[in-house]
Amino acid sequence: MSYLQNRDFYLEVMKGNVSGQQIVNKFGRNPDVGTALVHVSIGGFYQTPTTAQSLEVLSADANDNPAGAGGHKITIQGLDANFDIQSEEVTLNGTTPVALVNTYMRVFRGFISESGSYVTTSVPSHTGQITLRNSGAGVTWFIIDTATGVTTSGFGIGQTQIGTYTVPAGFTAYVLTKSFSVESTKTAKIYLFKRNKGDDVTTPFTGTMRLFEQNDGIAELSTIDPKAPIQMIEEKSEVGFFALAASAATSISVEFQLLLVQN
Repeated sequence: MSYLQNRDFYLEVMKGNVSGQQIVNKFGRNPDVGTALVHVSIGGFYQTPTTAQSLEVLSADANDNPAGAGGHKITIQGLDANFDIQSEEVTLNGTTPVALVNTYMRVFRGFISESGSYVTTSVPSHTGQITLRNSGAGVTWFIIDTATGVTTSGFGIGQTQIGTYTVPAGFTAYVLTKSFSVESTKTAKIYLFKRNKGDDVTTPFTGTMRLFEQNDGIAELSTIDPKAPIQMIEEKSEVGFFALAASAATSISVEFQLLLVQN
């Protein structure tokens, strides 16, 4: 199959014309990568519990509520206790935590789905950092940041930046492309990994983590777009990026594309 034929096929998948297949686009960013290995996501978060967890969501700004000009609702996407895909829309209540209806094994995306403002370059869809965490002010699962990434309130970017994905039950994923960039004048090591059998939660564990690509001394944009998929990822398995910087406070961004095929 030629290069253009490949692109035509993936376009048909994106349009929903290929049964049992879909394209998943993932991107992540961590603006504060230091000398300890972390996930490429805001705050370095990607939780992988062994049981489904009850979660809550809140904003750092009281304006993010149904009566305010900020974010009204957020959509959260992830996997349930059986690693099946699930999604729900939650109404925000400013700085007061709101409980999610469902429990989750994994969460790989969140975005503002209703706002009190007509968005412009000076008016955002939400005005505070949005945090998803375990119920009762537990561990953080993700943060939807503001544009500056410095203050808890400001121009909300409306979308998570999580450089990891978990393949749902009943599917196999194929990594099609990947790219990464590092803050100018700084260098980093970037690791592309997969962690299989996330549902194996008893010792001895056969669900292990494997590196399948390491890139050292990265100091500029790098993109890999081969003719054949880079890697196959089994159901209930993670694929994503870790990073380690030569110095503290290095900003790293990643992006990758998956072909998700129903088994």
